[in-house]
Amino acid sequence: MYVKTTARKTKSGPVRYLHLAHNEWDPVAGRSVPKILYGFGREDQLDRDAVKRLVGSLSRLLDPADALAATAGAELQFCESRPFDGTFTLDALWKRLGIDTVLKGLNATPRRGRPRGVEVTERVLFGLVANRALAPPSKLAAADWINHDVHIDGLPETSDDACYRAMDWLHDVRERLEIGVFHQVANLLNLEVDLLFFDTTSTYFELEDPDEPVRRDEHGHVLPTGAAQNDGAAQNDGAAQNDGAAQNDGSAQNDGSAQNDGSAQNDGAAQNDGSAQNDGQDNSIGFRTYGKSKDSRDDLPQIVIGMAVTRDGIPVRVWCWPGNTNDSALIRRVKDDMRDWTLSRIVWVADRGFSSEANRRYLRQGDHAYIIGEKLRSDSPEIKAALSRQGRYTTITDNTRVKEVKVSQTERFVICHNPDGATRDAHIRAQLLAQLEELIAGSDTLPVMKRGELRGQISTKPGLNRYLRVTPGGLLRIDKAKCKSEANLDGKYLLRCSDPHLPAADIAVGYKQLLEVERGWRDMKQILDLRPVYHRLEERIRAHVVLCRLALLLIRIIETSTGDTWNTVRRHLDRLHAGTFTGPTGVFRQRTELSKPQRDLFAKLGITARSR
Repeated sequence: MYVKTTARKTKSGPVRYLHLAHNEWDPVAGRSVPKILYGFGREDQLDRDAVKRLVGSLSRLLDPADALAATAGAELQFCESRPFDGTFTLDALWKRLGIDTVLKGLNATPRRGRPRGVEVTERVLFGLVANRALAPPSKLAAADWINHDVHIDGLPETSDDACYRAMDWLHDVRERLEIGVFHQVANLLNLEVDLLFFDTTSTYFELEDPDEPVRRDEHGHVLPTGAAQNDGAAQNDGAAQNDGAAQNDGSAQNDGSAQNDGSAQNDGAAQNDGSAQNDGQDNSIGFRTYGKSKDSRDDLPQIVIGMAVTRDGIPVRVWCWPGNTNDSALIRRVKDDMRDWTLSRIVWVADRGFSSEANRRYLRQGDHAYIIGEKLRSDSPEIKAALSRQGRYTTITDNTRVKEVKVSQTERFVICHNPDGATRDAHIRAQLLAQLEELIAGSDTLPVMKRGELRGQISTKPGLNRYLRVTPGGLLRIDKAKCKSEANLDGKYLLRCSDPHLPAADIAVGYKQLLEVERGWRDMKQILDLRPVYHRLEERIRAHVVLCRLALLLIRIIETSTGDTWNTVRRHLDRLHAGTFTGPTGVFRQRTELSKPQRDLFAKLGITARSR
């Protein structure tokens, strides 16, 4: 049997008709003649759904392999299969958040090379963001990953040069992009930005030497006269030239305190306090330079990264500063940078590293307030007075009790107590005391010099040295008074707040949500592979951080919407593939069937699955 086509001329033109026919032998004519079994009617009015049902019914009579071969035909070839659902989901969310609209609304002409269309630049940047979220280990070959490993709508292929040009342009427009993306996301998701959480981290570079010092302004931006920064390669590609376009997001103000990193050579990494005042000092400093590493790698150059997030962990903005920048004054620079974002009243939440009096005074300016952690072992009279006040705790959760004490007329102090934390602190202290007791046992019989050496060894271990007391006669003893005072601090932390209206319970809960920033750093380093950074130019390092922030934005929204972790979501998405076929009429793609977890994910995200 076969499909027979006949043509007939009408006044409106030729018309083709389709029939199901088979050939029969005509003994009279001595040849095979077609016999019509069924007429499908006019070709332009064909009921294709009925034909599909007929083909499906006939296919059930065959072995699945034979049915596939019969319906596909010998001329149809299967070319490849690529993961599809991950990029499709991220792209749908990218467009729903309006990030593509924001990018297309900016000046999309790269600073170097021939101009690129705005659509191409936007697609390349999305591909780089998707690479961070889906396959960060391939960051060294992102273009190859886009070309051969995934399917991205509107980006069949790209090149390394196109990726670098897109990153160079991203660096130039990053501030306008971040404020545009924030307003798009805030309007779509109704983000609550009444509490804004800020913290910093560092990421190191496995280099033999730090970057060459260059002169910077009070924002940490390379001054135009010293903008010819070499990226360490044999050829300078011009990426270090300062175009003066955007205000820099860091501050490299040198306060003159030349902090040495322990090496024989001072690399210019004088401690930077981030203040906006130029005191006449030489502000020459490299971007990747030595500083206090939060990854315990003080032996390697680093940069400092800051991030502000909402109470739901949605990243609002990121900053980058030279590696020797001091945390203390950065929050003032951050507040200044957020001044033009037309945000409503904000309560800034930060840990005890930002609790200086200058920071608190600065954060109170305008209609803003703060919740800041305080050091319990501070010599401040206010801290000592707050800890010594009596009062009853109020239980707000299973493992948190709060007590507000009156010390100041302008600030409020809230003592938080975690019973589980108190048990843990007491256990750790008991272990330390047992270790210290073992070390100093029998030390009374040692010579004075040997006892001094033992004292020096213990001084290098802060946890043990805290509980060591030296008698007037030089004997080593456990400090019982110190043990008692430390026991009074078990499970406690102290908060300082300038908002007169926030309940004490909300102050404690708000501060505990600062863990969202820590979770953001953990995800950026462990899931998005912030490090290692293979770029050498300062502007591309900054662009790399912005790409990671955009990837974190997408996966955090997915996690918030689905109630599941990104690792679990990504596993489900990676199982959906798009197969590519070629045939006589061209090339087409077909996706695999959706599983129930995939359908549930699409439903929670409000994404309509593409038809097969």
